[in-house]
Amino acid sequence: MRKKEKQDLSNFIDLLEQAHAQIVACVFRDEKNNVNQLLIDCQEGAISIGTMVEESEGEGNNFVHILEQYCESLYMIGQEVDSTADKAFLRKKSTQYDKMFQKYVENLRVSLNNDVRTTKEIVFLPYNSSMWDSLESVYLKSLEEPDCESFVIPIPYFERDKDGKLGKMHYEGDKFPDNIKITNYEEYDFQNRHPDKIYIHNPYDASNYVTSVHPFFYSKNLKQYTDDLVYIPYFVLREIEPNDYASIAGMEHFIKVPAVIHANTVIVQSENMRQIYIDVMTKETGEESRPYWEEKIKGYGSPKFDKVRRIREEGIKLPEEWEKKLYRNDGTRKKVIFYNTSVVALLNYKETMIDKIESVIKQFEEMKDNVLLIWRPHPLMLSTIDTMRPELGDRYRKIVENYKKCEWGVYDEMPSMDYVLSICDAYYGDGSSVVWLCQNQKIPVMIQNPCIK
Repeated sequence: MRKKEKQDLSNFIDLLEQAHAQIVACVFRDEKNNVNQLLIDCQEGAISIGTMVEESEGEGNNFVHILEQYCESLYMIGQEVDSTADKAFLRKKSTQYDKMFQKYVENLRVSLNNDVRTTKEIVFLPYNSSMWDSLESVYLKSLEEPDCESFVIPIPYFERDKDGKLGKMHYEGDKFPDNIKITNYEEYDFQNRHPDKIYIHNPYDASNYVTSVHPFFYSKNLKQYTDDLVYIPYFVLREIEPNDYASIAGMEHFIKVPAVIHANTVIVQSENMRQIYIDVMTKETGEESRPYWEEKIKGYGSPKFDKVRRIREEGIKLPEEWEKKLYRNDGTRKKVIFYNTSVVALLNYKETMIDKIESVIKQFEEMKDNVLLIWRPHPLMLSTIDTMRPELGDRYRKIVENYKKCEWGVYDEMPSMDYVLSICDAYYGDGSSVVWLCQNQKIPVMIQNPCIK
């Protein structure tokens, strides 16, 4: 039984205790009609919660057995009060009823604690399937918890148009791994179910200029539907020391986000990063708030590290097209370069970045006999171009179209980075959170300079 439901039962026992006091008083005053109505109310309530507990815990539960005995006692009291005209006798009996009620209340409280299991319900709310790795290991671990039910509920998100309004909607519930059981967001009643924990990885609420999750799923709104709203960033940041103030200034925009403000718990990639988050948010909200941030922010590590470590150790079955291009005719394996292009670099360098991509593709084509280039742009690259750099759209799409047709390279459109991270020998491309994932797994990294062709 859910924690909230058990609390409802505890509250009901409190109500019974109040009703008992009224019953005893009415018996003492020989107010038979009031006694009978109160007894009926108590009996109906006991039957209702007994049915609820039996549905949750099965037949033979001790809590239900106590309620059955309780209902029999209520019936006995009603019969006794109705058949007695002696007011002195009823006043004496009221004391006995009071003691009996107290005993039932005590037994019900003990049995609620000992005989009714507390189950937990956890909800995970990814929006972009490529970012599921920021939650996956937490979800898999939750499946091992006793008396815990977990739900993965992919949520819709929207592209913003040129005016910043919500435009085309995307839903990626069909793009998650086959071993992940998906629940449709329209079928889960957040208000009535009130999950114990909700995990999110989208930090922005309405502050992202390119996309937005459905406003219902903003952290500001979600916190009312759970006891613990947990935010885990979908990205990892470069590890720096808490006293590296220049570097911290460059990453503050990742920290001062709505999810950090509204979540009950924030989980970041390391203890150093935890201290940086605490310092940044304390500076933002005042020194007196430091204990609050120290309690709220945890440095447990990023699930993204867990995922990369696992797939590189265990391997993963590659798409057939990748397998064909990975090996030479003699069966030997080529070196694999993970080429990653970011939204930020394109926004900053514009045409220069487009030139750079073209140049990189040409250079790796010359090495195609020995190297397999896997190009994976940021999943929101096209949305960002259409919204913020529409003048680059035609040329960028042409480059992508030509690359997809080539026989020597791979254009990675997979929902997650699992495939490329499982086989890459080196990373080349823009600075992004992927860099720190690679470095964490000792994958060599080289950052491209858009201004050098």
